[in-house]
Amino acid sequence: MRTLIAALLLQGAQGFYLPGVNPYSFSEGETVKLKVNKMTSQKTLLPVDYYRLPFCQPEGGPKMDHENLGEFLAGDRIESSPYRINMKVDMFCEQLCITNLGRGEQKGVSPNKMVRAIRKNYHNNWIVDNIPAASKVEDEATVTTRYWQGFPVGFIASDTMKAYVHNHVNIEIQYHTVETDPNSARIVRFTIEPFSIKHDFEASADDDDDAEEGTVKPYKVADIQNPIESCNPKISKKEHTRYEMVYARGREPQPASGRVLFTYDVTWTENKSLHWASRWDVYLSMDNAIPAKVHWLSIANSLVIVIVLSAMIAAILVRNLRRDFNRYNRLATDEEKAEDMEEFGWKLVHADVFRPPSFSPLLMSVCCGTGAQLLCMAVLTILFSAMGFLSPSNRGALIMAQLLLYVLMGSVAGYVTSRLYKTFKGKSWQKATACVAFGFPGITFALFLIMNIVALSQGSSDAVPPLTMVILLFLWFGISTPLVFFGAYFGYKQEAIEFPVNTSSIPRQIPDQPWFMGLPFTLAVGGILPFGACFVELYFILASVWMDQYYYVFAFLLLVFAILVITAAEITVLFNYFQLCGENYHWWWRSFSTGGSTGLYVFLYSFVYFKQLEANSLATYVLYFGYMGLASLGLFLMTGFVGVTTCLIFNKTIFGSIKID
Repeated sequence: MRTLIAALLLQGAQGFYLPGVNPYSFSEGETVKLKVNKMTSQKTLLPVDYYRLPFCQPEGGPKMDHENLGEFLAGDRIESSPYRINMKVDMFCEQLCITNLGRGEQKGVSPNKMVRAIRKNYHNNWIVDNIPAASKVEDEATVTTRYWQGFPVGFIASDTMKAYVHNHVNIEIQYHTVETDPNSARIVRFTIEPFSIKHDFEASADDDDDAEEGTVKPYKVADIQNPIESCNPKISKKEHTRYEMVYARGREPQPASGRVLFTYDVTWTENKSLHWASRWDVYLSMDNAIPAKVHWLSIANSLVIVIVLSAMIAAILVRNLRRDFNRYNRLATDEEKAEDMEEFGWKLVHADVFRPPSFSPLLMSVCCGTGAQLLCMAVLTILFSAMGFLSPSNRGALIMAQLLLYVLMGSVAGYVTSRLYKTFKGKSWQKATACVAFGFPGITFALFLIMNIVALSQGSSDAVPPLTMVILLFLWFGISTPLVFFGAYFGYKQEAIEFPVNTSSIPRQIPDQPWFMGLPFTLAVGGILPFGACFVELYFILASVWMDQYYYVFAFLLLVFAILVITAAEITVLFNYFQLCGENYHWWWRSFSTGGSTGLYVFLYSFVYFKQLEANSLATYVLYFGYMGLASLGLFLMTGFVGVTTCLIFNKTIFGSIKID
């Protein structure tokens, strides 16, 4: 148990990492490890272990890299590779191994693993000195470098529709010489240019010609019968593999079947302008693929919505409330008393406005407690990220931070639930505390188990190992649940929330309401403005989650999140005022649903976004909509809590400002 706690604390400490703090300097000739990570696909959304395909393996088999909890939950599986790289040592058409990819493509015959992976558009993700590989694609006219999603396993020919494997890579590494030590250098850029080259070769004498599909013979040297210039040992002046060599007349790509020779080049280049501390900048900005202007326009759009909404509230609420206060607080004249003028408006519900919810006060308390927990977790995570503590260079740090902060905010959930439930005069405080401790985490864990079973059935690296499951259960039952009860204890010790008016024993009859104050209309209008304020940033966040892109503009996200919360609060208060003017005092659940309706719009938007992913399997549908539904539920609870809190403050303020006979 002590070891488990120490490991959790250590992983939590590793989550906070400032880029540029811990560089490693290589001396000339020193071994540089190339590691392989999971393979990813936008078609399946299911990452797969690299060595699930018959690639060349290192001597003694691949060894798993040390991974934290966040990396396991993200599906990362970082392992060693057979590529031999030494600092500042160029290599020319180095032979790696010969491997059998399996039977060729034929109609009516099931394709081999490699062909299936290529057709599903899987990409390799390699790592050198903790920076991921950029992908370099070249044609006759242009050279394009992309800093996200890795490089493809192979390609489908447009004419024959056959699958071809990338069996040769140009590994291009840039380094920066250390100013204080000219004999040492630091790696600042790592690029892969994949090629498909059909090597006609004869294996060395000890090679096994009868190798079955999936078997790998590492470090086999072969005699290439039709070498390109870079692979020809008879040419004294060595050249690195170029596009012109690979696509010269008479050359063919390597089909993803049969016996294949894997080769690679290594090119070292000094980059004097790029320093080690800035090497992640091009990845985080995705080489300026998305200009900062887009985010500024998004914030400008959000600010316009907030300003217009605030002006509307000022025009409606402030003017009307001032008139209401004057009317309710002034002394009636003798003429008005004689006419016995009937009062109207929100003052009439003063004896009912703070009545507990008519439907399940316990559920309302639990939803608000969970929403408060999620809100605190989200604010702190975004804040730490905006300050630079959660860098993508430390894989899994963001997930670890979210998980640990959610667990630690259990005390907030317990406190909010208990204060509200005591205010509602609830008696089953143990039941309320247990519901908030096991409710949302239970739903999340049940869905996570279902997704894990789906990932296992598909052989995906998204499947979480049993030990990780044990750690998650420990975080839930060993830390989060006690903190929930701890917060609830202090919440129940506090006095119930005091209201400025007394509640009558007999509920007032509610008159018929106009159609625009019905639940469907308030849900539709209450969610559209907050969603409109954040949907641009939401697009980029979804791209980082489902399309393996980087998202690191957390300062923008902090602003947009603040605008989202303000917009949700303002629109909820506006509808709350209209509802009270209609003499409808059932505002608890209405304010929660109006504020939370942003989550419904996010879930509806996920259907629109799904069209970009080219997904076509049941497992992908389950994975995508399962996690998007869970995220939308969390946002619903979070903004719902914001709506209830804002309306509670608003109602206490206005009813405390009038005289009650």
